[in-house]
Amino acid sequence: MKVLRKNGEIAEVRFEEPEGKKAFWHTSAHVLAQAVKRLYPEAKCAIGPAIENGFYYDFEFDFSFSEENLPAVEEEMRKIIKESLSLQVYEKFKEDALAYMRNAEEPYKVELIEALEDGEPISFYKQGEYEEFCAGPHISNVCAIKAFKLLSVAGAYWRGDEKNKMLTRIYGISFPKSSELEEYLHMLEEAKARDHRKLGKELKLFTIFDEGPGLPVFLPKGMVLKNLLIDYWRKIHKREGYVEVSTPIMLDRSLWETSGHWDYYRDSMYALKVDEEDYAIKPMSCPGGMLIYNLEPRSYKELPIRMGELGLVHRNEKSGTLHGLMRVRSFTQDDAHIFMREDQVIEEIQRVMRLIDEVYSKFGFPYEIELSTRPEKSIGSDEDWELATKALASAVEGLGKSYVINEGDGAFYGPKLDFHLRDSIGRTWQCGTIQLDFQLPQRFDINYIGADGEKHRPIMLHRVVFGSIERFIGILIEHYAGKFPSWIAPVQVMILPVSDKFNEYAHKVLSELEEAGIRAELDGRNEKLGYKIREARMDKVPFMVIVGENEQAHSSVSVRMRDAEEGRQDLGEMSLPELSKLVRK
Repeated sequence: MKVLRKNGEIAEVRFEEPEGKKAFWHTSAHVLAQAVKRLYPEAKCAIGPAIENGFYYDFEFDFSFSEENLPAVEEEMRKIIKESLSLQVYEKFKEDALAYMRNAEEPYKVELIEALEDGEPISFYKQGEYEEFCAGPHISNVCAIKAFKLLSVAGAYWRGDEKNKMLTRIYGISFPKSSELEEYLHMLEEAKARDHRKLGKELKLFTIFDEGPGLPVFLPKGMVLKNLLIDYWRKIHKREGYVEVSTPIMLDRSLWETSGHWDYYRDSMYALKVDEEDYAIKPMSCPGGMLIYNLEPRSYKELPIRMGELGLVHRNEKSGTLHGLMRVRSFTQDDAHIFMREDQVIEEIQRVMRLIDEVYSKFGFPYEIELSTRPEKSIGSDEDWELATKALASAVEGLGKSYVINEGDGAFYGPKLDFHLRDSIGRTWQCGTIQLDFQLPQRFDINYIGADGEKHRPIMLHRVVFGSIERFIGILIEHYAGKFPSWIAPVQVMILPVSDKFNEYAHKVLSELEEAGIRAELDGRNEKLGYKIREARMDKVPFMVIVGENEQAHSSVSVRMRDAEEGRQDLGEMSLPELSKLVRK
């Protein structure tokens, strides 16, 4: 596939590469805009970027555009693609670009151009009659778009600001092959069936009240799942030499100024007044960890100090971005901060990598690693950033792992490794991260006494494994379609008496299973057995045990499995010790 860059260079790039996908989906967005302008010349174009999966374009229409209008737009897009329009790139200076967009009556483009620096040439891409100022890249000809689909219509405030006009956002997806589109649409259908919001409600795991948008509430079964994940987290972190701490949910503004969050992260923070002083609710736990480190003098012999925290953090997310457990305003971050000497950096990074690998393997997640480099808005010297970036790369390479570079997407205080896990239907989720930080130790003036008796500055690692426990639960719900493996299933065994007269024995079975550490429930309702079996399957309980006259006589149970192969769900009669062993296994 040929990609046209803004400098006029044409390069061979595969669709699977990040630049290839970006160019392909960005060009598809331009085809969408061209089709809309042909059908609705009065429509105003805003922005149309490539996104993680596909593309979108924002428009202002003078009528109520809906999904009913999509087939007509798709048909016009097909005509444009059949025209095999080649893309051309050229430059205009700011005044010429403004004059062009004013003449075209495109107020949103005019606003974007006015915000650009004077004197710098602005790149334009042209396909047929459609011209768009854009940094690219794009594919060289629209005919490479062999398959596409417009997926949905949504509202979107101009520039994400609720004070601005509401625009119409059209989402789409496209591929070089029809088979890839078919696979993607099938995945969307599967994802719809696995939607964690739907399953979370059906399985009574969590809810979000209208009184608290973006603030998830865990129900009893959801709390069982959450606590099982936390117990697992604590177990492996204790093994790895972490100590657990807890820092306040809000701290004085001066702390956030020292850390840099007040200047670099203020828009995502909630602030309030306490005794007429400015406070902020923590969006992350690291500044509190710095205070704990500074409580007492530290020696080089103590390092590394691995300090873990299951911190409840809050972030000011816009209402339009909230999505179940995946995007929330309050979540539990499985944070940890490692304070270390320079000679320990590579070893500690790799130690965290092995831990992340262990956890993701436990849940059946393959993953990819991304190295994110210095963003435009950042703190620290070029030398520190270069050292930190090289250290992360060396650690990954030292374990024989591959990675891709994500330019400019590091934290404001340091570069990072992001771990993108892949779920059972092929979607990727960014969860784990390792951030190497030379800056906060300097800003907080923390140190340790070295073997030479002098003060030295420690280096710091920020890292999460789950990322957000709430979001990780959402991912698990969709990954397993609600059919959790037995070890994290809120209910492992459902006891189903054949009739009321066996309820007493069923309660005895329940008691013995609970004593054996098995999470069991009893369905003692006066319903037919077939109905109760269907209900247990709907609740996705791993094991169903049936008790009747024969089982009572033999002090046994008849066991059915949720996940066994078709025709082999019935495991037959077994003793309670045998059942307990099976569930634990």
